[in-house]
Amino acid sequence: MAKVKLTEYSHGAGCGCKISPKILESILESTRDDIRDPRLLVGNDSRDDSAAYDLGNGTSVLSTTDFFMPIVNDPFTFGRIAATNAISDIYAMGGRPLMAISIFGWPIDLLSEEVAREVIDGGRSACKDAGITLAGGHSIDSPEPIFGLSVTGIVDNKYLKQNNKAEPGCEIFLTKPLGIGILSTAQKKNKIENNDIDAAIDAMCELNKVGMEISKLDGVVALTDVTGFGFLGHLLEICESSNISAEIDYKKVPVLPNTRKYMNMDCIPGGTKNNFKNYGDKIDKMTEEQQIILCDAQTSGGLLAVVKKEEVDKFKKVAKDAGYELESLGRTKNPRNDNKYIEVI
Repeated sequence: MAKVKLTEYSHGAGCGCKISPKILESILESTRDDIRDPRLLVGNDSRDDSAAYDLGNGTSVLSTTDFFMPIVNDPFTFGRIAATNAISDIYAMGGRPLMAISIFGWPIDLLSEEVAREVIDGGRSACKDAGITLAGGHSIDSPEPIFGLSVTGIVDNKYLKQNNKAEPGCEIFLTKPLGIGILSTAQKKNKIENNDIDAAIDAMCELNKVGMEISKLDGVVALTDVTGFGFLGHLLEICESSNISAEIDYKKVPVLPNTRKYMNMDCIPGGTKNNFKNYGDKIDKMTEEQQIILCDAQTSGGLLAVVKKEEVDKFKKVAKDAGYELESLGRTKNPRNDNKYIEVI
């Protein structure tokens, strides 16, 4: 099979091709009434990671979908990253994935069946690592390659985590470093050097299984994953929906190796720039570097957890047992009165 560079066949990359928050809000503002089902515990109102439907037996079924265009050149790796990213939404709700259905678009006149098979195999690999089956799917002839999953999961209602239950006086944690968008853009621009993309690929292929463990802690009051809207975008969703503010210590924010080098080479995703344009007015003044790093559009990013101070040691132990050495990178505070939600110090 001839070697291909999948990123050459897409105008966007990974979660960086998400529709901007402001435009999406306008699209979702329907004039039609929805069915109000009391057993739908989590829907679109809170902009959470998955929908949750109460089964009436102390558990809820979780349902989510996520797909995008290639973020790396290798087909198998693209499939693996896209599947990992979709499954993450279940972990971010404290759930256990049960099965997945694929969403697949392919330019059949441009890319071979063999390359397409590699993408699907990458998705199967991630599903196997998560302990689930890729049970079917739907495909179309598309002008650009698209792959993702619809994932079904289950969660004990007592462990269900949302992004709108945060409180003031908590600590903020992130399980994966930032910079994925910048490094993947450097690859797309053929500026990447010395396997610098490897660290980003490793991060994107890492399942957020730790969500199933940390969700069992009462002290974890809010949980979400960091994807296309960037770290500040997803933290902002927590702050707005929970009616709190947050303070981030920039020097404590984990960043992938050589991210700043490629940032200075103008390897900045369009999604990253759009992120700041869309919600920068709700953040206190930042330097240009802070804007780019903290708003960088992530794909298959880490879990963002808000933890009560008295539960921090227990949280860090559970994380350490899962292979994570985590330190607080900020704290939540009372709401402000100036329409700003986040301060970066």
